[in-house]
Amino acid sequence: MTEPGCEPLAHGEDIAPHFHDFGQLRYAASGALVTTTRAGTWVAPANRITWVPPFHVHSSRSHGETEVRLLRVPAALTGQLPAEPSVFVAGALMREAYLATNTEPAGSPRARLLLEVVITELLRAPREPLRLPEPDDPRLKAVTDLLHADPASPATLAELGRRTGSSERTLSRLFGRELSMSFHQWRTLLRVQRALLELCAGTSVTDTATRLGWANPSSFIDAFTDLVGQTPGRYRAATRAAG
Repeated sequence: MTEPGCEPLAHGEDIAPHFHDFGQLRYAASGALVTTTRAGTWVAPANRITWVPPFHVHSSRSHGETEVRLLRVPAALTGQLPAEPSVFVAGALMREAYLATNTEPAGSPRARLLLEVVITELLRAPREPLRLPEPDDPRLKAVTDLLHADPASPATLAELGRRTGSSERTLSRLFGRELSMSFHQWRTLLRVQRALLELCAGTSVTDTATRLGWANPSSFIDAFTDLVGQTPGRYRAATRAAG
């Protein structure tokens, strides 16, 4: 399937699973892009760039009106980059070089030079740690699908098990075996990923905490800061400035 290179995507628009025989960098010049592979789910607002290696099946969903810029990385250059999908913080030089490549004819000397700049900056950029692992086991996937649909749900693992026909003990074991984390850790990570989207859309810290099921803003701020490395207020300000 051919992905849009510059055309805006409407809020919630999906791109079906597919793959390429080349590497692909994915940048949302506005809005945010959620990328899902078998290895997990990543969220990339306007100050992040997503890397998808060759032959990794991936799907996407937009959050807000999202203007996507795609950059092809020839297979010969992909050995410098991670073997698994990743998200990187986009510094000012990287972002400007990246956007400039979209104005150049593919394969031109200037396009190749700009791509070299992007890759050089990418190798120096911090990697975003928020990969949300996704399960293969259908019993566990039934539970995570419910949580994806409603991250704010206060349902316990036992309640989710009753809804999906599995025992709490079985599901707890599957979370540890397949995803290497507990149910609580996975749901917290999901909520923090969704918080990135809310914050980059301009939602306040307090409203984000409420929408995503935290008992109070303080517990949200603590969880977000532990996983992201900065407070949600600082993240919101930086993302809005980048956008």
